[in-house]
Amino acid sequence: MKHEHDTVVGYTASAVIDGRGTVTGWSAEAQMLLGYTTAEIVGQSAARLLAHDLSESTLRSLADRVPWADQPRWHGTVQLRHRDGHSVAVRLLVHRRRFFGSQEESEWLVVSPVAGKVSPQDDAELLERAFAQQPCGVAIYDSDRRMRLANVVMERGLGLTLPEMRGLRVSEIVPHPDLEATDKAIGEVLETGRPQHRENVFSTPGQGRHQAWAVSLAPLQDADGEVHAVCLSGHDETQQHWARRRLQLLNEASASIGRTLDMVRTAQELADVAVRGLADFVGVDILTSGDVDGEPGSPSRTVTPVVLRHLAHASITETCPEIPLTVDDLRTYPEASPQAECLGTRRTVLRLVTGPDSTSGPWANQDQDTAVHAAPRAEFHLMVVPMRARGETLGVALFGRRRLQEAFDPDDGLLAEEITARAALCIDNARRYTRERSTALTLQRSLLPRWLPRQSAVEAAFRYLPAGARAGVGGDWFDVIPLSGARVALVVGDVVGHGIQASATMGCLRTAVRTLADVDLPPDELLTHLDDLVTHLADEAADGGTYTPGGAATDIADTPAAGDVGATCLYAVYDPVSRRCTLARAGHPLPFMVTPEGSVDLLDLPAGPPLGLGGLPFESAEVELDEGSLLVLYTDGLVESRDHDIDQGLGMLRQALTRPVRSLDEACDTVLEALLPDRPQDDIALLIARPNALDAGQVATWDIPADPVAVGQARKNVSAQLGEWELEEVLFTTELVVSELVTNAIRYAEPPIQLRLIHDRTLICEVSDASNTAPHLRRARVFDEGGRGLLLVAQLTHGWGTRQSSTGKTIWAEQALPNAVPDPGPFITDELERLVS
Repeated sequence: MKHEHDTVVGYTASAVIDGRGTVTGWSAEAQMLLGYTTAEIVGQSAARLLAHDLSESTLRSLADRVPWADQPRWHGTVQLRHRDGHSVAVRLLVHRRRFFGSQEESEWLVVSPVAGKVSPQDDAELLERAFAQQPCGVAIYDSDRRMRLANVVMERGLGLTLPEMRGLRVSEIVPHPDLEATDKAIGEVLETGRPQHRENVFSTPGQGRHQAWAVSLAPLQDADGEVHAVCLSGHDETQQHWARRRLQLLNEASASIGRTLDMVRTAQELADVAVRGLADFVGVDILTSGDVDGEPGSPSRTVTPVVLRHLAHASITETCPEIPLTVDDLRTYPEASPQAECLGTRRTVLRLVTGPDSTSGPWANQDQDTAVHAAPRAEFHLMVVPMRARGETLGVALFGRRRLQEAFDPDDGLLAEEITARAALCIDNARRYTRERSTALTLQRSLLPRWLPRQSAVEAAFRYLPAGARAGVGGDWFDVIPLSGARVALVVGDVVGHGIQASATMGCLRTAVRTLADVDLPPDELLTHLDDLVTHLADEAADGGTYTPGGAATDIADTPAAGDVGATCLYAVYDPVSRRCTLARAGHPLPFMVTPEGSVDLLDLPAGPPLGLGGLPFESAEVELDEGSLLVLYTDGLVESRDHDIDQGLGMLRQALTRPVRSLDEACDTVLEALLPDRPQDDIALLIARPNALDAGQVATWDIPADPVAVGQARKNVSAQLGEWELEEVLFTTELVVSELVTNAIRYAEPPIQLRLIHDRTLICEVSDASNTAPHLRRARVFDEGGRGLLLVAQLTHGWGTRQSSTGKTIWAEQALPNAVPDPGPFITDELERLVS
């Protein structure tokens, strides 16, 4: 009896037929099968090969007759005609092949396997060899889910031989949750007859890291379709599994490391990521100052022994006994340590540490206080990776595996170096940012007022909050500047941008404002001069250099936005005598005024362009401030936030200012509590001032005729007034100052002339006239009859100056009150005696 499995292919006959049904190819095996030679059949119609007796007239084309005409592939048995005339049943497999670039033209490749003889024993031997030697693991489990057969690959994967496993269930061979689930799945296949596919990840004793197997469970049925066993085939995908794990770990590292600009947190993120699949424990240490020579960005030269500062560590266990350190601990590593070797060679170092008495790690004997404190005869695989960024070595990252873990392979090294390089760059960014932020904060604090000056015009309180770490230090500033005539200037400004450059620009503008304020410019004129300064700073930056304190020039490549220099500013001058306040703004938010009755309103000021645009005018407005009211100045960081727009912020500020408070400091705290976000994105400057008014009895004013005789009467008036104020101790000096100033006004200026005394913290003497010509201080020569008056005034008074007004000018002199009168000195005494005589 002949069985199909008794046959084997002897040879393959093949032919090629074009789209018109013409034979274009004929193999020697085809000649053996049908007897036609190549010369006899090639170029002939394939219809000649069909056994059916068809006339040529009825064969329009082969495509009309053959069964595979419109199919890409066909197989079946066809009766063909042998050369000698008899019919041959041939099994054909036909492939339709289209020509490249054409969807219309095609040909057919026709192949036919010609069977030979083989013994059943040969097939059985091949099946046995295939089961035993195939590259995937195969095991047969009977109806009781117990192993009956297993090939070599399965034995190797499970770590046991077939005699040691026969009769055991898979969950009994390797107790593991994945294999327990596979055991249950075998039972389900036995019951349902449906195959299943699973992935098992497990480890066996002595095989180190986990294995990964793609498992297929197929039912084995008898002739009646009953399932009596299950064939388990497993493909070892350990390498692919760990490759996916490495990619996943690398992706996690990209998402997790460097989310903040904090060195310790970044190092901890590196350690936390690495223990998820790369190492059992991880430590991160950086070099302390002095261990690395050279500037950032240049190759570093490490000196030994190495002192490292511990930043972070993590372990797969709750504690990390291998690294019993805390943040900022310092440890010294000798030259033979892997840490020192790694820093010296700037390459990854692999070590096997077998305990304190290990000969493979002599550094353990030399350094009993090392970062890896192994238990006696404990075994670790260590990998120490240098942390390098921008050409500079920052420290090392140590990765460790315990006794039953396999050694680190090259792929592990590449992964460790990749995530360490990312962490090193983030740590270097954090270090540079911390250094720059500290410098900027120091610069900023040195440029801001440390205390408010003593003056009587206003009571003031302020709050200044730098932006959060993510935004960086900004350029907000505020100031309270005493002016002549007991007046005071209130300033709030905001420079565009963040960082050292913004702080430096802020320092320039604050200094400029104080200088211009000393000249007593009106607010609108002051902002015009300030606008010119910002324009010049922007031009210098755009030309390739940026101004920095100390006269140094910084390359424009180091600045974030070349030429991008701008600022906003609000400048207000309050006169406590008239209770009038003159304000002007340059692109700055409007100030609030809180009346004594408690109403809160925005002051309606003319809009001015931000500083730096150039060529646009500024306008000022004058308002009267009642005693007991509040003037609230602030920067936009207080009212603008990503959580709300500026209109909402202004509404919240208005609401906060309506709350009753006992002091200005409490008012500042109330405002910040209501508006301050958890993480401010911009600097916040807040200045709240309560204006005071000078009592009418503290001011005395006289109109002076343009007659030299009026000087004597002016001295008498001043003498009487100082008597009422009980300031006889400064009478002599005041009379001299009044004589000089009034005489100069009568002699050189134009009427009307007015003399005013203000009794404040100091005694202020002011002489106003209608001339715009300002006097200048000079030193008189020996034989000059004049020119010594202003010099005497300057030496006898605490300060003097000139301020312009729309109707002329005012010359003022300020004296300290009793117990603070300066010693006039020898020169002054001589001049006084000469004048008196």
